[in-house]
Amino acid sequence: MGYKIAVVGATGNVGHEMLNILAEREFPADEVVALASRRSLGTEVSYGDKTLKTKDLDAFDFTGCDMALFAIGSDATKTYAPKAAAAGCVVIDNSSLYRYDPDVPLIVPEVNPGDVHGYAKRNIIANPNCSTAQMVVALKPLHDRARIKRVVVSTYQAVSGSGKAGMDELWDQTKAVYNPTDDVPPKVYPKQIAFNVIPHIDVFLEDGQTKEEWKMVAETKKIVDKSIKVTATCVRVPVFVGHSEAINIEFEDFLDEAEARDILREAPGIMVIDKREDGGYVTPVECVGDFATFISRIRQDSTIDNGLNLWCVSDNLRKGAALNAVQIAELLGREVLKKG
Repeated sequence: MGYKIAVVGATGNVGHEMLNILAEREFPADEVVALASRRSLGTEVSYGDKTLKTKDLDAFDFTGCDMALFAIGSDATKTYAPKAAAAGCVVIDNSSLYRYDPDVPLIVPEVNPGDVHGYAKRNIIANPNCSTAQMVVALKPLHDRARIKRVVVSTYQAVSGSGKAGMDELWDQTKAVYNPTDDVPPKVYPKQIAFNVIPHIDVFLEDGQTKEEWKMVAETKKIVDKSIKVTATCVRVPVFVGHSEAINIEFEDFLDEAEARDILREAPGIMVIDKREDGGYVTPVECVGDFATFISRIRQDSTIDNGLNLWCVSDNLRKGAALNAVQIAELLGREVLKKG
């Protein structure tokens, strides 16, 4: 007997990827229900070799569902997630709504799988921010070996992190550059994104950091270790899919770059591509559609006693969102619900 799974927000980018990944990984589901807003009622979405018609989220009864993968904004999640949880359905939420709730576990299965048992307090599990998810997969095995003191990270985040509207804006502005008669003023972003980079993701906070930067700090502490100091600069770049990060790590103990490379090669969810030659690294274009978090450019930082630099790339719609949610569902099924 398998699971009954609901995918909430099935017509969006992340919901679409959730359905793809459930099928690709052959998740033991007897039934998958695609849910969306009433205006999308009846829209057809793909689930493996099947086609599903979306049902109305507002009218749906979650009773009998084992898990619901939520890929809608925080406002809608605030309305529907408690209803699903109260009906006995475990919510795996991709929004930021519950990430910092002490009664809701924030899970990256390669990093803190044991925390999944905390779901029972609210019947909800939170999925981390896309930029955090790929970073902590890289940090955890290194932290286990040499204890991380401080992380300095600069992100290069794809427009798909803003949804379809962000991707459309990049596409339309790029075309407009080659057609001077077109005028595509910024709407999704505060400045032109085509052929540009914008050091601003989410809202500004009083201390000068953006909320995206704050998320990386708070989530790394909750997922990996509250003692790790993190400072981030998050930048939107004209890339459709795939987040990149330049990560500088300071350890309590010395960790040689060769040993770090070996540790990362053996770590779950990581693929090391690190050759010191032209093209011997991974870029966002190459990671699209892949499950792995790719690590390149591993090297000693000679400016501090115990430092390393590395380059981290991952498909933000997959490991940064949909894949991690499905992995949480797999973990929950394997460790707790044990059906199928």
